[in-house]
Amino acid sequence: MQSDCSEQKLADFIKKLGFEEFSLPLINTAFTHSSYTKENNEDYLNCYERLEFFGDAVLKMVVTEYLYNKYPKMHEGELTKIRSIIVSDEILFKVAQKINIEEYIKVSKAEKKCGGQKLESIQACVMEALFGALYMSSDREQLKKFIIENLAQLIEDIEQNKTVYNAKATLQEFKQANSKQLPVYELVDETGADHDKTFTVQVSYEDKVLATAKGKTKKNAQQNAAYIACVELGLIKENQKVNE
Repeated sequence: MQSDCSEQKLADFIKKLGFEEFSLPLINTAFTHSSYTKENNEDYLNCYERLEFFGDAVLKMVVTEYLYNKYPKMHEGELTKIRSIIVSDEILFKVAQKINIEEYIKVSKAEKKCGGQKLESIQACVMEALFGALYMSSDREQLKKFIIENLAQLIEDIEQNKTVYNAKATLQEFKQANSKQLPVYELVDETGADHDKTFTVQVSYEDKVLATAKGKTKKNAQQNAAYIACVELGLIKENQKVNE
């Protein structure tokens, strides 16, 4: 069980984020990984996964409304592409790091030993679960403001650099127009500790290597490799360094 002291720390953290009224039990659940409930013989429903499911919908709703109003002349296809990037684990992880949620996440001793609290996937899930918990127990307008304030600059960057973020889709569409075969992404190397790995991925097409790139996640490395390949093929102009 979590101590009163750690619960108070969590409550203080949520207040620092700008929320005065909220359900601490729900917030506590939002920060609890399934490995923790299993290790402590708690009900599985006490982990964040249901709240993550709910928070995912909340995030998409808030982002959809924001994009619809911010870009009144943008077609729905482009809005959908931008939204899919904004609600991705990669972007949520950046927000999680910005507000520093790591120390409040509860995982099992084994998971903690492996650096589980630091993982992009877990921190992104906790962010969605937190959105869900706050939507159900706090001021919803304050939550919308919190989400947008933490995503606004990232949204600007994504809108201005869609070619970088959409490189995998661009490469796939180009290759599918010429053949039924798809680009193949292969992990060729990974270095670093479990919680701080760097992945190297190469993308190939019809057994020919198009590009190789690194990233802090496999998905990020794939994206970077696709971007380099697109630049080499002349599909997009080089306008930004890849995000290693």
